[in-house]
Amino acid sequence: MGGTRAGQVAGEGPTGGSHPRSTPRRSRRPLGPEGTLGLLEASVVHREGALLALNKPPGLPILGSSGELSLTALLPALRQRLGLPAELHVVKAPPRECSGLVLLSACHRATEQLQQFFTGARRRGQFPATYHAVTVGVPAEAEGEIRVGLRWQQQGDTTAVVPVPVPGRRSLARKEVKSTLTYYRVLGTARGCALLQLQPKTAFPEQLPVHLMLLLCPALGDHKHSSRVGRVLGVPFLLPPEAAPTRTQVLDEELLRRLGLSPRQLRHLPLHIHLQQLVLPQGPLCAPPPPPFLHTLRQLGLPGHQEP
Repeated sequence: MGGTRAGQVAGEGPTGGSHPRSTPRRSRRPLGPEGTLGLLEASVVHREGALLALNKPPGLPILGSSGELSLTALLPALRQRLGLPAELHVVKAPPRECSGLVLLSACHRATEQLQQFFTGARRRGQFPATYHAVTVGVPAEAEGEIRVGLRWQQQGDTTAVVPVPVPGRRSLARKEVKSTLTYYRVLGTARGCALLQLQPKTAFPEQLPVHLMLLLCPALGDHKHSSRVGRVLGVPFLLPPEAAPTRTQVLDEELLRRLGLSPRQLRHLPLHIHLQQLVLPQGPLCAPPPPPFLHTLRQLGLPGHQEP
């Protein structure tokens, strides 16, 4: 699932290798502050100078709402546990529902330099962030791009991110719509599912799951956008937002059996989008996927897991 420079990774984390019938717990109680702190402390994958990188579990928000457990709220305590002399702040992180690399810095100058590096890399056509995703469905093309406008839209009492296929110049200029772009490549397929490499060139909330939905291949564990992909005689098609209310992702019986899940457990299945690699000025930094992601790869026979 991508290499890393020698000496960069302090701990690889679990890579699987248990009996094929074993199923990790997927509906455990949410961890409290102490449990989450312990998990974050054990998830350090890189520590050098002012930089610290963690492998974030899915579902943990970076900021969070008032009173909600979040990474930012835990940073002072994490700093004390790790014996760091200065305050930590976030440089780069995956969205709340995604897992993967969180890059932290204890130096404002280092943070500014890294942010300038990431911006410059994107302008040069490079992709400092690489995600891996497991999708329900296989893209029609082995590689390509998803280019679409995205905007927030009011739907009842909530707001949702919706695509705007051909955004007008005025809406772009007013920043009502943002033009977004993600490159993808299929790394492997099995049993109607795929492992994809995703390299976003832009950043917008929920960009990656929405882009995968537009490929008619929603991410496994996407309980927000997957309902927009309908099927007639096995052929997928896109439903309009108003005709597809948010609901737990629907999987067929064979896939549920492969994953070792009951329909009741399905709503606890985490989103299978993982920030696998960040390219820094000194080279690539990688983090292994979390146990549920690796379990899925094993059960479906997709590449990326390590056999015993």
